[in-house]
Parts: sequence; structure tokens; C-alpha cells
Amino acid sequence: MARAIEIRTSPHLKRARTVEQIMRTVVLALLPICAFAVYQFGLSALLLLITTTGAALATEAFFARLSGQGNTLSDWSVVITGLLLGLTLPPGFPLWMAAVAAFVGVALGKALFGGLGYNVMNPALVGRAFVQAAFPVAITTWTPAFAPGRFAEPIPSTLTPPFMQPRPVGDWVAGLDLDAWTGATPLALQKFEQIELPLGETFAGMVAGSAGETSALLILLCGLWLAWKRMLDWRIPVSVMAGAALTALPFWLLDPQLYPSPWFVLCSGGLMLGAWFMASDMVASPVTATGAVLYGLFIGVLTLVIRLFGGLVEGVMYAILLANALGPLISDWTQPRVYGSGKKPRGAR
Repeated sequence: MARAIEIRTSPHLKRARTVEQIMRTVVLALLPICAFAVYQFGLSALLLLITTTGAALATEAFFARLSGQGNTLSDWSVVITGLLLGLTLPPGFPLWMAAVAAFVGVALGKALFGGLGYNVMNPALVGRAFVQAAFPVAITTWTPAFAPGRFAEPIPSTLTPPFMQPRPVGDWVAGLDLDAWTGATPLALQKFEQIELPLGETFAGMVAGSAGETSALLILLCGLWLAWKRMLDWRIPVSVMAGAALTALPFWLLDPQLYPSPWFVLCSGGLMLGAWFMASDMVASPVTATGAVLYGLFIGVLTLVIRLFGGLVEGVMYAILLANALGPLISDWTQPRVYGSGKKPRGAR
């Protein structure tokens, strides 16, 4: 009896993991970072994360309904966008501004391009870039970590009404030595005052900064867990860190009093969170192995160029967004030659 032969197009190998499973795993990896942010900054960090995630979910649902795509919340991708956005904002950032950032990030960074899988840039960074330009004072206003009253009431600026000035910090900082509190992050202290905080403090996260960018140790552990689960390309974060450290090294050797050490560069600011959870975005990053390395090195080098020679203390956000824009070109340039074929003629498509 003849048996029918079923012929299908390639690829014939398929992984058992779905998009939903991958996204849920990334959310799980972010939860310890979120928990530490709440422990470090109290109610304000919790309200900030709830606001950015809730606003991102609402925006996603609105545009999905508007475009007739049905329920797109079940893939968990927009939850990652909301959490990452909240983690990159100052803990006392006004909630209405955080909601605006989430709306812009999902609307312009994702829905405008057609949804999951079509976004050119990381949506969380698109939202943060918008509020960086729209609210420059609020985005650079920092509050002390581990304040005694952080669980009793939120930071005063958190509940500021739209377009109103926040009320004074007042009793929220009771018990803190305000003379010792400079209001500056480790990056600002190093850039403008050449004060480099001890490596142990920046590595563990005992410093001020954005809600979820302070503990390089925790971010590294969560990122390594994702790499072990094969939910990200390890070449990208390793290349980002290598590019940043190697760029910082000669300047530090030339003048260690003026320029930061490579270890400080890796453990301060948003470099670690950006390298492991944003630059590694599966949609916006190159698909080839060589491309992933070049992409990561570009981000690391550009971040240090902005930090050392630009007017801003941090450059990882702009470095990742620019690299996202170059991602398709990098993938195209690094495509392997088909076995048995000759070189592509110059100018050929």
C-alpha cells in the first residue's frame, strides 16, 4: 500500500518555546530587580512600576482594539515594556509623567509600527527618551535611597498633579543627613566632581539613581539566568560591557583622577540594565552572531563617548536607540555567504 509523502518548506526544526513563554520568563527575571527597587525607594517605586505597567497595558489594549488585532495582552511583551520603563525612571518621578511615558512608548515605539515583532526600537526607551526631552527637570531629580520613611508615604513629587510644582520634601527625609546628601547620582559625582564612589556600593546598589538601575550585581545575576535559559543572545550584553570597559581603560590609565575606572563604568548608571534587558531586545537587535557582537560593541563605545565627552552624564539610552536603528543594516552587512556561491557584486541587491 502506497504511503503519502508530506512535503513542507523549511525550516523543519522548531523549538517548543512560544513567544508567551519567553516573555513570561523575562518578566520573572525582572521581578527581583523590581522588588529591590521597592525595597530601596519604598512606596514611590511601587507606585511608579504599577503606573507604567498599567498605562502600557491600557495603551496596548486601546490600539489593539482600534486596529482590530484582538487581545494582544496575553503575549506579556507590553508588561516587559512597562516594567523596564518604570525601572529606568527616577523613583520620585511624577506618576502622570510616567503614564505619559508609557503611552508614548507603546503608541510610538510599538503600535505605530504594527505591534510585536515590527517595532524598530525598544518601546520602553522610546517612552523614556520622550520624557527626557519633555520633562528635563523631573527626569534629573533624584532622591536618597533607603530613606527611613519610604514605606510610610511616597516621595512628595510622586503624587504631584499635572503641570504643578511638587511640594517640598519635608518630613519624608526626616532622619537623613541632608548636608551629606548631594542629590547627585554616582555618574554625576564622577563627571562633575571627580568623586568615584566605592565599587562595593555601586555594585551592590547602595546608591541613588533610577528605580531599577542601581544594583549591578542583581541585574547581572538576573541577566545570566536569562542567558542560561537561552532567552537572550549572550553576545550582546557581553559585547556592550566589553566595549564600554575597553573604551574607558585607556582614558583611566592616562588620568585616573579625571576619568572613571572600567569597573566603575560597568557598575554605575543604566549600563548593566541596558546591556542585559534592553540592548538584547529580540526584535530590535541583529540576528547574526557577528552582527550581535558589532551591535553590542557599538553601544558600549557610544555610551562611553557620551558619558565622557557629552553634556549628559548617561548615554546608554541614546546608544541603544541609535543601535536599534542600525540593527537591520548590521544584520544585512553580516549575513554569511551562501555555501557554494561567489561574492556578491558591489552594488548588487
